[in-house]
Amino acid sequence: MATYISLVNFTDQGIRNIKESPDRFAAFKNMAEKMGVSVKGFYYAIGQYDMVVIVEGTDEAATAALLKVGSLGNVRSQTLRGFSLDEMKSIIGSIPR
Repeated sequence: MATYISLVNFTDQGIRNIKESPDRFAAFKNMAEKMGVSVKGFYYAIGQYDMVVIVEGTDEAATAALLKVGSLGNVRSQTLRGFSLDEMKSIIGSIPR
């Protein structure tokens, strides 16, 4: 399973409805799990981003879940593919000399 780290910002719509944010996250988590995506971490943040979400799943399932939440209009995200230490050791080990 791949790990994805999403840096999330509220849209104008999302911040206007900020009080619904915890419920929206619960709905996202439920939807993601039904799609085979596990939410590994979720944090509200102060600074350039409003939230950080860490999910794990297949490329297709994670992408579909993140696209679905974006299509609702409350958030915009930038998503990064994350690699564990062991994954990176394997990648580095495959580099030809």
